[in-house]
Order: sequence, then C-alpha cells, then structure tokens
Amino acid sequence: MGRKKKTVDRGIAPDPKYNSVVVSKFVNRMMWEGKRSIGLRIVHEALGILQQKAEKEPLEVFLKALDNVKPMIEVKSRRVGGATYQVPVEIRESRREALGMRWIITAARSRSGHGMGERLASELLDAYNSTGTAFKKKEDTHKMAEANKAFAHYRW
Repeated sequence: MGRKKKTVDRGIAPDPKYNSVVVSKFVNRMMWEGKRSIGLRIVHEALGILQQKAEKEPLEVFLKALDNVKPMIEVKSRRVGGATYQVPVEIRESRREALGMRWIITAARSRSGHGMGERLASELLDAYNSTGTAFKKKEDTHKMAEANKAFAHYRW
C-alpha cells in the first residue's frame, strides 16, 4: 500500500469560445513546447473553416468527427509460454478519446496544405465523413483486433 495520498484530478477548464472540455483537451494535445495560445488559435481557425465548409455547427461536426475516429478495441502484446500474441482488448473511454485526438492531429500534421488550421479542418471534415487517414487508422486497428480474435482468451 502506498504511503502517499491519492492524486486528485483537478479537471480541465472548458474552452473559452466553445465552452467545451473536449475542445480544451484537443488544444492541449495540439500545442508544442507549451505554446497554448498558438494551439488555441489553430483549433479555433480550423473550427471556423469547418463552419464554412460543412455549413453546420462546428462543435457538432468536431464531436462527430472525434466519435468516428475513436477506436473501440485495440491489440496488446501478451507473452504466453515463449510466444507473443496480439490479444484484442477493449479500451476505456479516456484512452479512446486520447487515441482519437492523437490520430487526428498526426494525420493533419502529415497532410500537405497551406496552414495547420486548414489541414486540421480538412482532416476533421474527412473524419466527419468517415474517410481520411485518422479514420483509416481506426479501421486498421479494428481489423487487426478482429484477425486476432482467436487469442482473446489470453486476456486478463
């Protein structure tokens, strides 16, 4: 048993413009070297572009895109009797959200385009329409888990 106190989760303040904790978490993942104001500007610019392109509420499009990219299941390596198996395991909600955000940001950074705001908006729009690199990553993860379903009994 640990002697120290349990850590307290202080939570994250919601985004000032969209009043959403999810957008705030996205901005935190977006920033490099602690430059929060730049990350905030990029995300707000991307959501503004989304509003023009999708002609819908940008927060609604953003949340739907994130839901489309969140994986339900992933594979983890388990070593059993000298062999390593890829065992499919379900993912808790916080990790699902983190993976979805990470995949969207990585896909947007690897895109070609003018500014990061525009690339992020394009990737979010693709994710909203169930296409794009981040959505493909989710599909690949699910396919790998489906292919290794035979090893599910090694889950513990």
